[in-house]
Amino acid sequence: MLNPIDTAAVIRDGRAAGSFPGEIHEGVAWWIAACYVVVSRAGQMAVAHDGHPTTAAFHDRFCRGAINAQHYRCQVCDLGPADEAQLLHAMRTLGGVPGARLTTADEGGRQAVTIRLYDAGGQPVTEESGWAAVRSKIARGQVPIPVNDHAKGRITECRDLLEAP
Repeated sequence: MLNPIDTAAVIRDGRAAGSFPGEIHEGVAWWIAACYVVVSRAGQMAVAHDGHPTTAAFHDRFCRGAINAQHYRCQVCDLGPADEAQLLHAMRTLGGVPGARLTTADEGGRQAVTIRLYDAGGQPVTEESGWAAVRSKIARGQVPIPVNDHAKGRITECRDLLEAP
C-alpha cells in the first residue's frame, strides 16, 4: 500500500481523525469510502463537508473512492458544505442512505481532519457497525481497487436537498 498510515491510531473512537499533514492524508479518505461502501453494501450515499479548504481535498477523494468501490456502482450525492443536521436531513430525504461528513479544525498550528460515517438510519457508525471492518480492510491492504467506467458509480451535486439549519 502506498503511503500507509497507523490505522489503529487514525481509525478509532467512531471516526477517522489525524493531523494533516502527518498522521492522515487525502488517500485515506478514498480508502475509507471504498471500504465503507463494500462493508455497508451501499448503492447510494450522501457526503458533506465543513467548507474548510483542506477538507475540500479530502471530500473530493472520499467521493471518488465511494464511486470506485468494486461493482457497487455507488451513487454519491455531494451536498458540499453542510452541517450534521443538513446531512442527516438529506440522508432521510434520499430514502435512508448512509452518509459521511468530513471536517477540519485548526488546532495550535496544525490541522486535524476528521471523517465521520453514518449508517442508513442516520446513526454514527461504531466499531461494531462498520469501523472495525473498514480499519481491518485498510490495515490488510484490502482496499477495493478502482473499477472500469462501466462498473463505477457517479457523483451528483445535491445541494438542493439542504434545508436551512
